Parts: sequence; structure tokens; C-alpha cells
Amino acid sequence: MKMEGGKRGAPRLPPTVTLPPTHLRPEVALILSQIPRPSARHMALRVSPAAERAIRGGHPWLFDEAIRYQSFAGKPGDLAVIFDQKRRFLAVGLYDPHSPIRVRILQAGTPATIDAAWLRQRLATAVSRRHTLDQTHTTGYRLVHGENDGLPGLVIDRYAQTCVVKLYTAAWAPHLPDVLDGLTAVTHVPRMVLRLSRIACRYPEHLYGLENGQLLAGDPLKEPVTFLENGLAFEVDVSQGQKTGFFLDQRENRARVEKLAAGKRVLNMFAYTGGFSLYAARGGATRVISVDLSQPALAAALRNFKLNQSEANVAACEHEVLVGDAFQAFRQIRETRRTFDMVVIDPPAFAKKQDEVERALTAYGRLVRSCLGVLKPGGLLVMASCSSRIDTETFFQTIHQAAVRMGRPLQEIERTGQPLDHPITFPEGAYLKCLYAQAP
Repeated sequence: MKMEGGKRGAPRLPPTVTLPPTHLRPEVALILSQIPRPSARHMALRVSPAAERAIRGGHPWLFDEAIRYQSFAGKPGDLAVIFDQKRRFLAVGLYDPHSPIRVRILQAGTPATIDAAWLRQRLATAVSRRHTLDQTHTTGYRLVHGENDGLPGLVIDRYAQTCVVKLYTAAWAPHLPDVLDGLTAVTHVPRMVLRLSRIACRYPEHLYGLENGQLLAGDPLKEPVTFLENGLAFEVDVSQGQKTGFFLDQRENRARVEKLAAGKRVLNMFAYTGGFSLYAARGGATRVISVDLSQPALAAALRNFKLNQSEANVAACEHEVLVGDAFQAFRQIRETRRTFDMVVIDPPAFAKKQDEVERALTAYGRLVRSCLGVLKPGGLLVMASCSSRIDTETFFQTIHQAAVRMGRPLQEIERTGQPLDHPITFPEGAYLKCLYAQAP
């Protein structure tokens, strides 16, 4: 859709028909062929001065309360054209009437035609940013990081010859044929799996039969997908696993833990499928305990260790799994008088909403105090947060204050953020932070 000027509002264009990519599974091709295309009549919006400034500054979200004029009621996936107070083109994006983020900005400043060719170019640009990862014996990484790659609400992760496409809004459903066609063209990956956020699943009427975990293209999954990360093999449940199946954003932190693990006893809290544990083992850890509330996740961690038995250090490492709540596990370990040279704490997002921040900070403090109860003098604490609601300085300050209260002030070694396949282009995009510190 080409935007020129905008003095008379949004232009009307003839409807276009996009056939599903031919490589898709027949049942999926049928579903996609029946999804109504977005309205050819594009919605016109005018917004508050503050929203204008935010959009000009590169922010990818327009919130519902910022809309001052809307030409008509739209459906998820319609293209909304935003004009400034002088009726000049400001931006165009995907409209979602069910989300407080009413419009996710696709193109700002310069008008452009939002079509299959535009999507393919945006996908190609994102893929090219990751080309150096292929040189690190890594076949699992993020291809598209939503807003930060100019495709808000869309995440695509690659696991070897499988791509997982995750929609965080039903607004992407009408555009999915173009996304899949473009993805095939720029990656040539034969298998594709669809994941849907909980919010998107609340509106099945706008998903038109699309389902979470659905196989879109390629052969059926008879066993977990396996991929390489820095030469280590991991299995991943791309259909039902957390996020898209694996926490790819911690790749560089896992590699740092490997370099610090030689000769150490390591405790990995919130271990999930054992990523940090396996890296620590390859790094020469003598013993690793993986703790998680999910028994299936820890079963996968055990299988991941088996996948890498050709690594001498992995084969030599004693690996134990412990199913349970982190705080209860800390208490149980402390009661048995076991201590560790390194403790890794990588909890889930404790604060997904602003009113959860204080509770999250309290939980971080409790985790630090629990950790110091089992960490040897001179031991290493590695602690991460993936909550974008909690800013970096507050997180690190919380860790240090908790340690001081325990009488064991930490000596910082390093602070880290997000890897190159999780770029940051707006404030809310900066979510991952990790502290490496030594305790006296």
C-alpha cells in the first residue's frame, strides 16, 4: 500500500489476492486461502502530539488512548495509516482492536507499499544481520526479533532446518501467507511451525483455524528437533516448549559460564532444559545440579547431556537434576550442607506488568540471599533478569543491596545484555541483563 501525502485521508486500493506458498501442508494452505485479506480501504488515524513525537522518535507502538480520530472500525490485520496534525503521512502499521497497543508500526517517516515484496525485504534484512552466527557452529538463533527488526508482534526462531513463527497478535494472521512465502525465499528452511501467544489465542475468531503448535510446512515431527549452539547439541520442543522451545537469548551468557566453570561445583537454578548446566560441564565443572519446577524440562536436560557425551568434560561431569520450587530447593540444599563454587540464577519474567515490579524485586532479593547461603567464599554468582519492566540499574542495585544485608558484599566481574540476534531499537526492547559477581 503506497502512501502519498494524505490530504484526503487514506486511499482506497483494489483488493489483492495472495495465494498460500506452494510448499505448505495442504490443510494449512486451505486455512490460509480462506483467511479474509485485510481491508483494501485503509484506516486513517490522527493521534495525540505525544504519540506523534514518539512515532517520529522511532517508537513502534501506538496505544489506544493516543488515538484522537479514527476513520472507521477495523479488524485485526487491517493497515492503519497515521497522519500528523497537518494531515501529512506519519506512519503505517497493523491494527488490532483487541490490544492496548492499537497499532504496531511497520513503516514510519517515508511512505511505502506494504505488500509481499516489502515483507520479503524486511525478512531478508533481518536474516542478513545474523550471518556471522553461522561461523560459530550455531544453527539455533533468532531470525526476527519483532519490533527490533521492524516487524512488531512477529518473532521467528530458527532451529537447524525448522523455523518457528510466533505471532504475538492476531493482526499478523491475514498477512501470514506473505510472511511464510518471504521466509521460504530468504532461508530455504523446509519445516515451519506456528506458535501463538496466549493473548492471540484469546480471539480464535480472528485466527481462522490456525492453532498453537501447528505444523505449517515440512515433514511431521516424529522426535524433538535438534540444533547446535556453539558446537553443543540441544533438543527443542518447538510445538509446546516455552517461548518457541528454547531461550536463545542466553547463548552468550552460557558461553561465559563455560569459561568460568573449570573445576567448579555448579548449581543451576531455573535450569529449564539444562543450557547453562551443559555449558558448565563442557567448561570442566566437576558436578552440576540442575533445578527446575518442570519435570519434563529436566528430563530434556538429561537427554541433552546424553547428546553430548562425545565431549570428554561432559562425560566426566556428575549431573544431578532436582525437581522443585527454587526457594524450597535452596532450603533443601542448605539443610544438607552442600555448597557450590558457582550459582546460576536465570528466573522467568517476574514482572510482566507494572504492578508486579515491587513483588519481582522482592523475589530477586530473596533469591540472592538464598544463593549466598549455599555459595562458598570466593564463589561466583551469575544472575539474570528477562523482565523489561525492571530497568537495568534497579536490578543490579537490588542484587547488591541483598548481598550487603547478608554481610557478603559482591565484587562485580561483568554486566551483560542481549546478543546480536536480539537487537534493541527502542527502550522496551532492552529486557535482558545479567550480573557476574564474586562473593567474599
